[in-house]
Amino acid sequence: QVQLVESGGGSVQAGGSLRLSCAASGYTARTYMGWFRQAPGKEREGVAAIERDGTTNYADSVKGRFTISQDNARNTVYLQMNSLKPEDTGIYYCAADFRAGLRTGKPRTSEFGYWGQGTQVTVSS
Repeated sequence: QVQLVESGGGSVQAGGSLRLSCAASGYTARTYMGWFRQAPGKEREGVAAIERDGTTNYADSVKGRFTISQDNARNTVYLQMNSLKPEDTGIYYCAADFRAGLRTGKPRTSEFGYWGQGTQVTVSS
């Protein structure tokens, strides 16, 4: 059974940084992992994603501020978030998928079949 466990969320002032981690278990070869976020009253939106070969995709709103990376040996994906803004506030979810395919642009929920429980990120002004 696939399990994704996020950690690293918290509260920070605008301009600060946080690093999220997602530890995956229950499988051996995922093809795509990503981070999404959901603010109160809004739809879940893609933030960043990474293919197993290291190719990355980002939402325009986080380009230059967020960096997704991975440690394939540990089945762990990270999201380094710098220059945080109040609008980055939300629950951040890790996601994974195992299907082959060409994925470009902002990550989409339809591209992922497995989800973590989420971790809260709060950025105050």
